[in-house]
Amino acid sequence: MRSFFLFICFFLLHTFLFSQEIKKGDAYYYARKIADTMASESMHGRGYVNDGDKIAANYIKTEYQKFGLKTFGKDYYQNLSFAINTFPKEAPFLSTDYWGDAWEAGKNYLVSPGCPSITRQKNYEVVWFDSTIASSPSQLKKFSQDKFSKKWIIIDAHGVTDKEELKQFAIMKTNPYKAYGIANVNDKKLTWDCSEMVDKFPSVELLITDSLRNKINKKQKGYIAFEVKNVFLSNHQTQNVIGYVQGSTYPDSFIVFTAHYDHLGQMGNDVYFPGANDNASGCAMLLNLAKYYSMPEHKPKYSVAFIALCGEEVGLLGSKYYTEHPLFPLKQIKFLLNMDIMGTGEEGITVVNGTVFKNEFNKLKQINADNHFIKDVKIRGKAANSDHYYFSELGVHACFVYAMGGIKAYHDIYDKAETLPLNEFQNLFLLFTKFGDSLQN
Repeated sequence: MRSFFLFICFFLLHTFLFSQEIKKGDAYYYARKIADTMASESMHGRGYVNDGDKIAANYIKTEYQKFGLKTFGKDYYQNLSFAINTFPKEAPFLSTDYWGDAWEAGKNYLVSPGCPSITRQKNYEVVWFDSTIASSPSQLKKFSQDKFSKKWIIIDAHGVTDKEELKQFAIMKTNPYKAYGIANVNDKKLTWDCSEMVDKFPSVELLITDSLRNKINKKQKGYIAFEVKNVFLSNHQTQNVIGYVQGSTYPDSFIVFTAHYDHLGQMGNDVYFPGANDNASGCAMLLNLAKYYSMPEHKPKYSVAFIALCGEEVGLLGSKYYTEHPLFPLKQIKFLLNMDIMGTGEEGITVVNGTVFKNEFNKLKQINADNHFIKDVKIRGKAANSDHYYFSELGVHACFVYAMGGIKAYHDIYDKAETLPLNEFQNLFLLFTKFGDSLQN
C-alpha cells in the first residue's frame, strides 16, 4: 500500500513537472536566451553610451538573417538620428552630511536625464522645501525672500495630499528661485528616463525612506557635494531594424509586429539599466514571431513585417520617423500589433486602443476565451504610451499590448534578466500566433 502511495505521488509530481515544461516550450526557451543577452551588461543598457543601441540592433539583425527575413532595401536598417544627453564617463557622485557617506548612484539617487556637467563642490548649503513651508503663506513668503544661487533646494512632498499644495511642489521643481541645484525626494522607488536636451541647472532624485527621514534633522545646517559629467550628442546616429516574410497570396498587404529594442543605457561607467522587461521581453516576442512565420509550415497569405524600433524611451522617435518615412505605404497595413513589457502576465494583458479597434480586440479576447491562454484580456482606450501611437494617428489599425502582474522593476537598475519570470510567455506567444493566423484568414 505504501509503495502504491509513493508511486501515485511520483506520478503526480512527474505530471506536474511535465506540464510545466509544456507551458514553457520552445518560445519560452528562445525568449530566455534573447532576454539574457539583450539585458546583459555587454549591451550597456541598449542606450547611447558605448554604442549600446548599435550592439542591440546588430544582434536583432543577426537573428533576422538566421530566419531568412527579406529586406525592404539593401539591408535591415532604417537609419535616423536625434539629439540625446548622455553620461558616458565617471559615475555621478553625491554626498551630504545629512546622511553620512556618499550614496550609491542608481540605488540611492539618480541624476536628472538632462543634467549638465557639474564639478564637485562641497560648500553648497542645503535648504529644505516641505509641507511646513508649502502649507504656510508666511513661511512661503519668507522662503521666497532667500537667495539660492549658492544653495541646493531639497523638495520633499512627503505626506502632502492637498492639490493646491502639490501644484506648489510641481512649480518648485522648475527652480523658480534659481537655486544652484534641485533635489527631488522620492520615498518609494527611483525611475530614470532619457532627455533630448540639457537642463539649465543640475537636479537629482533622492530615495529617502521613512526610516532615513526620521534620522534627518532638517533644522540642522547641511551641505551637499555633487559631481557629474555629461556629453550632449546633438546628432546621434541610430537605426530601426526591419525585415519581413513575403505573403503567398497578398504580398502587398501587411500584418505588422513591432517592439522597441532601446532602453535607458548607462548613467556613468558603473551604472547601467538592463531593461529586461522593458523591452528585451518585447523583442523576444518579436523574434519568436519572426521565427514562427519564417517556417515553411507557417507560410503566411499576407506579408508579415517585423519592426524593431529605436528611440522609444526618448519619446517614440523611432516609430515617429518610420511613419514619416515608411518603407511601404501605411495604407497597406492590415493590422499592427505593438508589444512592450511581455515578461510577466499572471494578471493577463491590457490592449491599448482596444476601444478604438473593437473588432480586433474582440477577436483577440475570443481566442483567449476559447483557449484559456491567460487570465484576462483587458481593454483600454487611446494612449500615446508606446510605438503604436503614431501609426494609429495616421489611420493604421494598431493596438499596443502589455502584460500585467509580477515584478515591479521599471526604468531602474533592478529590471534584470535573472528576475524576469517570463511565466506566461509561452501562452502569450500562442495567443499572438493564433491571433495573427486569424488575421491571415
